[in-house]
Amino acid sequence: MSYIERFLGGIAVSVQLTLLSFAIAIVLGLLLAIMRVSPWPPFRWFASSYVELMRMMPLLALLLLFTFGLPKLGFMYSLFTSTVLVLGLYSAAWICEVVRSGINTVPIGQIEAARSIGMRFDQILGEVVLPQAVQSVIAPLGNLFIIQIKASAIGAAIGVADITYTAQKINFDTALAVPTFLGAMAAYFLLTLPSGLFFRFLEQKMAVLR
Repeated sequence: MSYIERFLGGIAVSVQLTLLSFAIAIVLGLLLAIMRVSPWPPFRWFASSYVELMRMMPLLALLLLFTFGLPKLGFMYSLFTSTVLVLGLYSAAWICEVVRSGINTVPIGQIEAARSIGMRFDQILGEVVLPQAVQSVIAPLGNLFIIQIKASAIGAAIGVADITYTAQKINFDTALAVPTFLGAMAAYFLLTLPSGLFFRFLEQKMAVLR
């Protein structure tokens, strides 16, 4: 297998890590944001505690816990799955804060007006708040997605064959560190540039719809 083919394989793994973990982060982050603004104190306490815990936890330490700690308790999964879960759970805290900041941009008067006509919390959230909040969080979510692409390199620490791990293996085979890791940087650039352009397009599209 040529070095280019090996890099393409690493790119494919990095893309899978990014997409799967970001999907988990979006779903969990949205749920956490809803809990943080809910009228029920236990939900707010849980979501706030989760966000603060993840903010203080080093990503590598969390990955090592999932990879070497939890399997000793009977939770068995692949190294790839471990990386996806850790990235998803970790990034959910940041997405929660982005979504919550978007929710806070909705004028309080609209929420009070919705309450005055008898709308429930879930109706206010789904019909008044979230549709407007989405428009203001596209750019921050785009930044987090690009960060997620680069953070996927953490999988190389436990042997997931992503771009970084592939570059390390090629460097071991060839001892050509500079061209090998320049190639890895180029591979990440090829992933992050289109992602940035896509989210910029979405942001402009949302600006037109406002």
